[in-house]
Amino acid sequence: MLEFVSNWYQRHFSHPQAVLLVVIFFVGLVLILFFGGMLAPVLAALVIAYLLEGSVAYLENHRLSRIVAVVIVFTLFVTVLAFLVVGLAPVVSRQVTNFVHDLPRMVSQGRELLLRLPEMYPDFVTAAQIDEVITTIRNGISDAGQSALSLSLASISVMITLLVYLILGPVLVFFFLKDKIQLVGWLSSYLPNERRVLIEVWQDVDAQIGNYVRGKVYEIFIVGSVTYSSFALLGLSYAPMLAVLTGLSVVIPYIGAAVITLPVAVAAYIEFGWGAGFIWIMLTYAVIQALDGNLLVPLLFSDVVNLHPIAIIAAVLVFGGIWGFWGVFFAIPLATLVKSLLEAWPSRPEMEADIAG
Repeated sequence: MLEFVSNWYQRHFSHPQAVLLVVIFFVGLVLILFFGGMLAPVLAALVIAYLLEGSVAYLENHRLSRIVAVVIVFTLFVTVLAFLVVGLAPVVSRQVTNFVHDLPRMVSQGRELLLRLPEMYPDFVTAAQIDEVITTIRNGISDAGQSALSLSLASISVMITLLVYLILGPVLVFFFLKDKIQLVGWLSSYLPNERRVLIEVWQDVDAQIGNYVRGKVYEIFIVGSVTYSSFALLGLSYAPMLAVLTGLSVVIPYIGAAVITLPVAVAAYIEFGWGAGFIWIMLTYAVIQALDGNLLVPLLFSDVVNLHPIAIIAAVLVFGGIWGFWGVFFAIPLATLVKSLLEAWPSRPEMEADIAG
């Protein structure tokens, strides 16, 4: 047994670059696990800077200096951020409040409808079972209301956290963009000179993650905009709230669309009841999801991610459990990182050739 373990170790970990990959991977994992909460503004700013770097590079290729390109891109970013905070956030917040207030009325209407089931199917459903279901739903709504109240009571800490993100975040984004070359050089100075495998992994992951994150942001905005336009044309007053929820649902592959179906159905029922309006809303939502999965995603991610659906779902569960929302958002890039590490891992012939050389 010891000989087997020793041979396995020599086969996979005797190469110095293999050890370097393992060390970097686990250092990053430890930082996420133990300091992810404290470093959340820094990590969020790093992600945004990574997204904006493509636009900065585009302007640089058109003979603008880096500082001018950074100022232009950063100004556009702050403008969009101000619109989201000042224009969109209050509307969505108000609609969420109205939606919660409408839920008891919807439950009462639903109870009247469900009480017809024992009359129609007395062998399968009883009035006591219907009352139990309604009681469970009402308790869930009550718990949600209490959670919202406790959140409002803690609004001071929430506001402080929000201000930290809104003030510190853009400042960090600006310096990440402006001082990119210096920061990359500083990090490189701590790495060994022989880092061929690390460079191969980084080049692969950089292309994969960059394209994936930018594509995911485009997908969020496209799906959200189409959802808002469609629901607004159909006369649904909760269109802004549902557009935001549907747009963000694309962050979680396969699961997000199914979860958001419930609030879409509830909002449609509150607005239209069981009439034609409800049917049109649900059909529109189904068409949007079908176009997203079968047209938009292949166009945006055709050459980006080559992972099996099981690997994607497992990555969402694992990294989401480790790092919450950001783990879910970066589940596919992180899974791609693991895949690239495994593919670029030095093989035994490579190890022997490097040692001989």
